Amino acid sequence: MTSPYTAGALVTARGRDWVVLPESAADMLVLRPLGGGDDDVAAVFPAFEEVTSAEFTLPTPDDLGDAHAAGLLRTALQIGFRSGAGPFRSLAGIAVEPRAYQLVPLMMALRQQVVRLLIADDVGIGKTIEAGLIASELLIQGSARRLAVLCAPALAEQWQSELRSKFGIDAQLVLSSTVSRLERELDLGQSLFDRHPHVIVSTDFIKSPRHRDDFVRHCPDLVIVDEAHTCVVADESTSTQNQLRYELLQRISADTERHLILVTATPHSGKESAFRNLLGLIKPELAAVNLDTDSGRRTLAAHFIQRKRADVRQFLSSNENTSASDQRETTAFPSDRLFTDRTYELTPGYRELLDDAIAFASERVAAAGDRGKREMRIAWWSAIALLRSLVSSPRAASQTLRTRSATADAATDEEADRLGASLIRDGADADRLEGLDVAPGAQTEASARLAELADRAEKLEGPDSDRKLAVLITELKALLSEGYRPIVFCRYIPTAEYVAEQLGGRLGRATTVRAITGTLSPQQRLQRIEEMGDLAGDDSGARRVLVATDCLSEGVNLQHHFDAVIHYDLAWNPTRHDQREGRVDRFGQRRDIVKVVTIVGKDNGIDRRVLDVLIRKHRQIWKDLGISVSVPDSAAAEMTDAIVEWLLDRRGLPEQQELFAVDALDAGPKAQALEADWNSAVEREKTSRTRFAQRSIHPEEVAREVAAVRDSLGRAAEVRSFVENALTALNAVLRPKQPGSDGDFTADLSGTPLGLRDGITAVLGRSLDGPPVNFRSTAAVARGEVAVVRTDPTVGAIAQYVLNAALDPQVGGPRPARRCGVIRTNAVDTRTTLLLVRYRFHLTLPSRATERQVVAEDARLLAFTGAPASASWISPEKALALLNADADANTDPAFAERAIQRVLQGVPDITAHLDAYGEELAADLLASHRRVRAASSEIVRGVQVVAQKPADILGAYVYLPV
Repeated sequence: MTSPYTAGALVTARGRDWVVLPESAADMLVLRPLGGGDDDVAAVFPAFEEVTSAEFTLPTPDDLGDAHAAGLLRTALQIGFRSGAGPFRSLAGIAVEPRAYQLVPLMMALRQQVVRLLIADDVGIGKTIEAGLIASELLIQGSARRLAVLCAPALAEQWQSELRSKFGIDAQLVLSSTVSRLERELDLGQSLFDRHPHVIVSTDFIKSPRHRDDFVRHCPDLVIVDEAHTCVVADESTSTQNQLRYELLQRISADTERHLILVTATPHSGKESAFRNLLGLIKPELAAVNLDTDSGRRTLAAHFIQRKRADVRQFLSSNENTSASDQRETTAFPSDRLFTDRTYELTPGYRELLDDAIAFASERVAAAGDRGKREMRIAWWSAIALLRSLVSSPRAASQTLRTRSATADAATDEEADRLGASLIRDGADADRLEGLDVAPGAQTEASARLAELADRAEKLEGPDSDRKLAVLITELKALLSEGYRPIVFCRYIPTAEYVAEQLGGRLGRATTVRAITGTLSPQQRLQRIEEMGDLAGDDSGARRVLVATDCLSEGVNLQHHFDAVIHYDLAWNPTRHDQREGRVDRFGQRRDIVKVVTIVGKDNGIDRRVLDVLIRKHRQIWKDLGISVSVPDSAAAEMTDAIVEWLLDRRGLPEQQELFAVDALDAGPKAQALEADWNSAVEREKTSRTRFAQRSIHPEEVAREVAAVRDSLGRAAEVRSFVENALTALNAVLRPKQPGSDGDFTADLSGTPLGLRDGITAVLGRSLDGPPVNFRSTAAVARGEVAVVRTDPTVGAIAQYVLNAALDPQVGGPRPARRCGVIRTNAVDTRTTLLLVRYRFHLTLPSRATERQVVAEDARLLAFTGAPASASWISPEKALALLNADADANTDPAFAERAIQRVLQGVPDITAHLDAYGEELAADLLASHRRVRAASSEIVRGVQVVAQKPADILGAYVYLPV
């Protein structure tokens, strides 16, 4: 039984006007308030409630406003739209304004009936946003019904927050810490993946044989895999963890109807087999495609996108006065990293401890060699653990000396190597960052000598005996004095705790020091980060220092609260340094220069060689290419092993020789092998960037769709002007933050109307009676700040208040926007009437799974000269320009009312033109939908766009020459 009201029609019920939605039936109408979103939808039963047809009420002549009333009303209307009519259905309802370059993966995805995409953009570009845009669009279009995100457990909370706050997707966490509670809530025989349509799942939890079968059976039809490079295998040397992840993804990707989005900044680790296996997860045939041919690269280009910062720093512009080919949009990434190396020398007491510990370790390795290969490998890894912890901190050394080595229980020499490497070497595998940065352990059996060394280590704590700590304090004071907010990265939990403890009180009373390590849950880590950001506001001059282990070196966004990195412990894999620095050097960082300080032992042969051969080489590659190229693991491991082996084999050296004499170390052959392998990897990466440059979507195509989106939903400059003018009219106190910067300002909102204060308080989560609120002209803001973009919830609350006040004259308090106005201005030579018109469209949007009926809205400015009966219509560009016209003379109120009255009485004379313009908009929308879905002829043929009539006239404004 069908509804007597067509989709898109206006009805009156419950004392207000509604739009009829396609889901309506004769006995139940599904309605949405004009300008409202999906959260405002209501069901009305005509048998029990009065429902009548309605037409939108015309403005009244006495509702007169000033010259800017039209612009405020138009922008408030655009911001309020939550059901856009364009091909990107989700953009009207999400709380983030994507950069133009971030729309490219979305356009690529919409050209596929089943989305299979590998997003490999560089660190900090916004891959999470790009994947979220695709997921949001597929869900709102009905092409996907359920979503699963597979990620490291440390990143699950962040994914949940990003999806909820930016895309309105409420996803349940499925982790080892939550699964018991979730399973208790299930019905008999029910899978938790059926119970919860959207889930964020720990890859390491779900890959286990106990859980993966249930997940595969009930896997959602849309899956996003974060850090996908950790889920492939290259050869038999690949870790067991990677193999399990790869087996899981193979089973998930085997369903050819499942959407799959892989996300990684390092798709090509240097091993061609691993890259091929990654491509094979997208589509099996991609694993064997010939990438040396144009046809092969074109095949891959439809499924693979890889860009570095230089590719997107200047992409497109929102300037409507330039052609598509000339447009540029600048994204403010930090322009550079400033690297500084600071050295320290060991105190005599510390050198004596190291000398004795190395001699002891050397003896143990030599003695173990007589008992067999297994015992020798266990002793070898225990010795390396001891050396690394000794140069880290006295606290880490003490705990290592008192802790049993994890390799002691190894059954074979191969197992000892696997366990030792996972604890000692700084691999990029995410599951090694979950609390495994503890003191690694050097004991294989109880030893009075080890205990004595541990006691001596404990007595070396403090800057007087530990010159490494003293150098750190000096560097921190210098950074803090320059206004920087640094993160200190340590290798081990004991070191981080020791450093945070020692820094307390040594950096001034106004400085807050906090530590975050793997002992905290991911949720506790994020909470502590936000607490540091809330100390007194990011711009109050509050001094803060965060000390962290590598549990924060991947995936966590720290750029809003910190802007400098200190490597307290040197990593043996420079990729780890890049991961640490990438936490602050990313989109949203306000510093143009990110400072990086590396602390190195001057008389420490290990540190000096790692710095010279690994770290500095990696930095140079990063500067030359603009991207990070991973060091070949095997060559790097052989070189560091050679350094340690030289250090342990010191028997027979002259006693006066320096403990860590760099010149005496000849790692030449190993270093040369590493250099050759690394150079080959760099050349492969250069070739890869050329071969796989994004070419499936042309900039002109993006420019056209971006212009259409911004014409419909508003441009950044319009939104910024609206926020400033509306808040000023609503009694807020605005103060420029940094005159001449990027338009940032603060606003004291305590004097604004109660209804507005309640709305803003709800979305900001803070009282407005405290410090002024920070408004920033960027989409990347910290918690408690407002992004001056249309999709920010606070901007939405301001727009909704302005719109409601304009449409309801009974609202008490100031009304910044009015529905009518008469302005005398030098901007026109003859009488010109500007109309703000709202159009409603009924869209039929087919997908591979279903056909969805949608009602969408759009707002347009139309203008004509002369009287309505003899209207001469002017171009949309000239109509838009009228919003900037200033009043150059006063207008008599009585005359103004008569002028508006004549326009409103003449509305029947212009209705035909308004309807015809609506048909043109519908045709343009249809063409846009078809362009975006060009790859699927079946879906293209099914798209329909119908303009509902009559259009709604929200505002009428008459401009008269002076």
